[in-house]
Amino acid sequence: MTASLAKNSSSSERRYDTQIVRRPTRTVMVGPIGIGSEHPVRVQSMINEDTLDIEGATSGIRRLHEAGCEIVRLTVPSLGHAKAVGEISKRLEQTYQRVPLVADVHHNGMKIALEVAKHVDKVRINPGLFVFENPDPNRTEFSDQEISQIGEQIVERFRPLVQLLKDQGKALRIGVNHGSLAERMLFAYGDTPQGMVESAMEFVRICDSLDYHNIVISMKASRAPVMLAAYRLMADTLDKEGFNYPLHLGVTEAGDGDYGRIKSTAGIATLLAEGLGDTIRVSLTESPEKEIPVCYSILQAMGLRKTMVEYISCPSCGRTLFNLEDVVKKVRAATAHLTGLDIAVMGCIVNGPGEMADADYGYVGKGPGVIALYRGRDEIRKVPEAEGVESLIDLIKEDGKWIEPV
Repeated sequence: MTASLAKNSSSSERRYDTQIVRRPTRTVMVGPIGIGSEHPVRVQSMINEDTLDIEGATSGIRRLHEAGCEIVRLTVPSLGHAKAVGEISKRLEQTYQRVPLVADVHHNGMKIALEVAKHVDKVRINPGLFVFENPDPNRTEFSDQEISQIGEQIVERFRPLVQLLKDQGKALRIGVNHGSLAERMLFAYGDTPQGMVESAMEFVRICDSLDYHNIVISMKASRAPVMLAAYRLMADTLDKEGFNYPLHLGVTEAGDGDYGRIKSTAGIATLLAEGLGDTIRVSLTESPEKEIPVCYSILQAMGLRKTMVEYISCPSCGRTLFNLEDVVKKVRAATAHLTGLDIAVMGCIVNGPGEMADADYGYVGKGPGVIALYRGRDEIRKVPEAEGVESLIDLIKEDGKWIEPV
């Protein structure tokens, strides 16, 4: 595993690259969308409509896709839900367009998985619930024979799904949740990242024995430190055993509001900085569409995707020569549609030109009532403050980089 900007969990060395070096992973196709290190880090979310509500679910998927979600997951708790997914998929293609869909299957859902696999591009299973074990409060251990029997049962139930996905060229997500490890894993490893990894690896090895490799893996937890440890150990374990499968990142049940966003960013961005992660979801207790801007903001901040204007602005201080907050709002309102540009708004010339050196354009306080406009590192002209935003737009137009907002 190669790390960048952070300490490598399998090495005592540090890297100080200014660009993230992603862990090399194979390409896994989810419909027309490729996941892996040769592709952009993909953005996912999940509808909260009941899949039996075909009209509502179809609308929810469309809203998410229009908001920028590239892969949409939906829950499939029964055979009736699985059949409804077929109708949802048809309606999307007839009334909108094809959207890559992932079916979430839990609790001994083999019949459900086999049915829904016909209608989606990827099936997600949770190893801790795949062969559901009712916990025994009086149990003190698992015998070798019991463990062997459960293992055989998993293979027997899992093989038909793997074969179907293999035959149809579809993908599988092995999605481990910290809060739903199987009882035998808890006895063997405790409620630990190692238990999460072993839970996933049991299914990875079965897939490998069946020569099936269209696999994406997730190791979600509601606490960022647990999630970080599990993904790092998962990546190291995969690499040591020669499996270059992509990772789907997320802090599950992150909550809502600012804290939910900060908690998700703490986990996801940390791993992205280490080169881990090929697709992400920010799980908020809010409407799913609100997750998408957070995902893209994380990716843009980490330099992994460019989906909006990058604004650089100082926090303001006693040297600031104009109302910085108001000007930033005006500049943003005028230029937010110019995806791909970096625009800096700096309060004064003390640190401004140096801090914004990588920006395409700069708006800097030059003196009382005077603004200096920059193209890259070069000062182009000075204008009255009242004409600053308009003159910035004129400069962008002169360079042929302006497009009219829709």
